Amino acid sequence: MNRLLKVEEVAERLGTTVRFPRRLIEERRITFVKVGRHVRIPEHVVEAYVAAHTVEPVNVRRSAYRRAA
Repeated sequence: MNRLLKVEEVAERLGTTVRFPRRLIEERRITFVKVGRHVRIPEHVVEAYVAAHTVEPVNVRRSAYRRAA
């Protein structure tokens, strides 16, 4: 079974304040588990969220000849 993280732990992993993961939960943009009155987020969900929102760099080739302005 995957580890369930507290909201504070998710914020620490994402490098944000607690407000950001709470907003993700409120807007239903991330999967979460209610354990009584506590909210937990599975570890694999956080990893998937980061992977889904990762932007790869674009390699731009510069030509040997530059345009004159």
